[in-house]
Amino acid sequence: MENFGRILILLGIGTFILGIVLMIGGKFGLGRLPGDIFFQKGNFTFYFPLVTSILLSIFLTLILNFFFRR
Repeated sequence: MENFGRILILLGIGTFILGIVLMIGGKFGLGRLPGDIFFQKGNFTFYFPLVTSILLSIFLTLILNFFFRR
C-alpha cells in the first residue's frame, strides 16, 4: 500500500504541474499555434491542436527521460 500511495502523490503533483504549464502556456499562445486545425461553420466548431500536441509530447519526453533515465 505504501508504493500505491507514493504513486498517487506523484500523479497528483504531475497533474498540478501540468495544469500550471497549460495555464501559463495559454498566455504565450500554446493552443493557438500555426498548424493547429481550427474549422468553424455556423454552429459547428472543430479544433484539433496538432502542433501544440507535438510540442507538448516533445517537452514531456525530454522531461521524463531526464528523470527516469537509468
